[in-house]
Amino acid sequence: MLEMSDAALAIVQRSFTMAVRGEVWRDGELLAADIPIADGTEDRDRSLTVAERVSLTVPRRDRGIDWSPTHPDHPLAAYGQQIRVSYGVDVGRSEFEWIDRGWFLITESTTDGDTVSVQAEGLLTLIEEAKFAAPFQPSGTFASTVRSLVEPALTVEFDDTLEDRSIPVGMQWDDDRAGALTELLDAWPADARVTESGALRIEPVTDEGDPVLSLTDDVGGTVVRWLGSSSRDGAFNCVVARGENTDGNQIQGVAYDLDSISPVRFDGPFSPLAVPYFFSSPLLTTVAQCRKAAQTTLTRLRRTTGRRLEVSMVPHPGLITGDIVSVTGAGLTAVPCVIEQLSLPYSPSEQRLTVRTLAA
Repeated sequence: MLEMSDAALAIVQRSFTMAVRGEVWRDGELLAADIPIADGTEDRDRSLTVAERVSLTVPRRDRGIDWSPTHPDHPLAAYGQQIRVSYGVDVGRSEFEWIDRGWFLITESTTDGDTVSVQAEGLLTLIEEAKFAAPFQPSGTFASTVRSLVEPALTVEFDDTLEDRSIPVGMQWDDDRAGALTELLDAWPADARVTESGALRIEPVTDEGDPVLSLTDDVGGTVVRWLGSSSRDGAFNCVVARGENTDGNQIQGVAYDLDSISPVRFDGPFSPLAVPYFFSSPLLTTVAQCRKAAQTTLTRLRRTTGRRLEVSMVPHPGLITGDIVSVTGAGLTAVPCVIEQLSLPYSPSEQRLTVRTLAA
């Protein structure tokens, strides 16, 4: 959860007065200190390579300024402009505590009558766009290769618990920079997320932790209900990770979904046979590495196949995807759940979460 004071945390448990502000920067230069945001929404989905999407509505003219992006250097143009969004909570006497929601790359701005519609995406868009102009042959370690792939577009932070190791000789990626980053993280194994300060943080893959918030159905305007959708598409009950050892022999590790609450568990009714997901990379050079990569890939796959609930609530500007919340309602009592998707309004309205259960 994003940093908030105790006073602000208490206030957002009920209806409150909010505000949103946006700064725009380009190449280290501040272009606008306070965009007049009339409305907007921030959507996050951690199953996507670029997890964040922001939509803003801005008046065309405000305080004597024309906000229509008529030239490349305009604050709302899509030529390297980045917007820093902060969400304000009135903590008393019209004093606002500002919670940084993050940095977003403006990708499109369109003027229609008296308003300007602005679309922005997470900073990993910079990596997704930047294909290799020539084949890339990494050297050094996993950590140094991550830096080579993303810097100077993003600054990289590493969790101290990650164990770095050398890149095998002869590794090469042809054109897909984002695909190379994904393959490296899968093989390490590690997760990547863009922090509210705009850095790319590399950390262990986990869906564990203490709940940062308790949500109860029919309390404070909160509504909890099960999502009524189901599909076998993309469902697997085991993961096979394959690599190659130093002698050139194929090696592999297998992880089975044995979670008792998983609807696709290996020993359950989903299928009497193994339904494997295959992951192969020359970055895996030992059986232990293959097994670890298989287990963490299975953790990621559970994010899209587990049982899910939808939560409607008073907006909480501290929540982000990956946070653990305790949910009571829809037949559950204080069950830990992880936020997989969220939609945060930038005007007075309801926030929506999609959460996945982590326990029966």
